[in-house]
Amino acid sequence: MKEENKLRHIIIELGAHLPYSIFGVLVGVVILGLLTFFTIILDVRHLLPRASEELFHVFHPAHVLLSAVVTTAMFWKHERRLIKTLLVGFFGSVAICGLSDILLPYMGGRILGIEMHLHICILEHPHIIIPFALIGVAVGFIIPGAIEKSTEFSHSIHVLVSSMASILYLISFGVTDWIRVSGGVFLITIIAVMIPCCLSDIVFPLFFVDSGQHKH
Repeated sequence: MKEENKLRHIIIELGAHLPYSIFGVLVGVVILGLLTFFTIILDVRHLLPRASEELFHVFHPAHVLLSAVVTTAMFWKHERRLIKTLLVGFFGSVAICGLSDILLPYMGGRILGIEMHLHICILEHPHIIIPFALIGVAVGFIIPGAIEKSTEFSHSIHVLVSSMASILYLISFGVTDWIRVSGGVFLITIIAVMIPCCLSDIVFPLFFVDSGQHKH
């Protein structure tokens, strides 16, 4: 695939996925709002950060798995090199999900003037993250055709899981009174989801595709 065609394809895909990203983040905020509501009703609001942290360690590995599936499938569809595809799928998911779920929310919280704790899951809990990434890569090798036929659906699920992971990180590691800065949380999460998700699903795999290996 020629470089100009890659860029054009990436821009088209980004525009097509923007509405799904906004909707996914909105759903994530609504879910968190309901969770917060019930903690207030039950008078356990002080447990929200702890509960959010536990949920984060469910949604973040799930995000890594979904990202690994889509990244691997996208790359494998264009270039049938086993080791290269494995590396792109694994590192593309772990690194970019870390950016989406951890680094961007952390930086966003700091921009809001909130003291944030930097919790890097792959370093602190590699036994949780690595199996999800490897399973995702394995699935990505098997179903590249299915991923292509369900791009909008798979991306919507991916974005929703990513949204939950990013929001839960914010709540778990600093932004405890999130409703007071809900506008900032919404904007931070859109940025944290849109850019890395599309990088993982579209830009990252296509960037590493050898022009001579691309399949039309």
